[in-house]
Amino acid sequence: MNAIGLLILILFMLMIFVGGNQGLKVFFGLLINFIVIFILMILINWQFNPYIVTAVISIVILAIAIYLGSDNQAVANTAFQTSLIVVAILMIIAIVAQHFGQFQGFSTENSEELEGLSLNVGLSFRHVAMVVIVISLLGAVAEAAMAIIADLNEVIDRTPDMTSNSLYAHSRIIGGQILGTAINTLFFGVLGANLPLLIWFIRLKYSLAMFMNAKVLMMEVVTMLLGMLGILLSIWVASWLVVRQFVKHKKVGIK
Repeated sequence: MNAIGLLILILFMLMIFVGGNQGLKVFFGLLINFIVIFILMILINWQFNPYIVTAVISIVILAIAIYLGSDNQAVANTAFQTSLIVVAILMIIAIVAQHFGQFQGFSTENSEELEGLSLNVGLSFRHVAMVVIVISLLGAVAEAAMAIIADLNEVIDRTPDMTSNSLYAHSRIIGGQILGTAINTLFFGVLGANLPLLIWFIRLKYSLAMFMNAKVLMMEVVTMLLGMLGILLSIWVASWLVVRQFVKHKKVGIK
């Protein structure tokens, strides 16, 4: 067994030990999403419309991650609605950012890896870059939506007679805590993944302009910034949906 297989086995055992049946569902969801990503690559390779394929695959990945990751149907439904809204907004922003940033293709830093390989693969690297950005955002969006909705529902269950303004105040407090930890997770994840590249740039005495024009680095930075924006939008949209549902149910209860 290689290192990856051993790590997967350890992950599986720990998820069962910590989460029980819920951990098994989450692990099963990871396997399904791995297959879905593979299907995405096949469809892009077969020249299907990348925008439609990305939108459909994103919906499937979000549904699997959210509904298999939660045992509360109401929380899952609201989180799914939030994720769909946020991902739709981020997909539009990603297309615009890719159009103006031109992050597609390879840079001079990739020359050693590409030596002896042909780039005439018949794919639009512009579309591939957009797909990579959008797919990279799904986990952060779903996680933030699930976290704040679950916490707000817990607050509602404990204090069912609170006002909508009070619930909004709770959402700001909870959202601020989630925002700080989630953004730090994204930042240090990108920093850790690109630390060798940054050291290489420094050792080669890259100027600030070369840093800002390094395609391979700017792609990661844009993905990170969109992920942070996605977390922020998820908190706002999820809070609005929860408060809206709370007010609606309260009116129904009064009647």
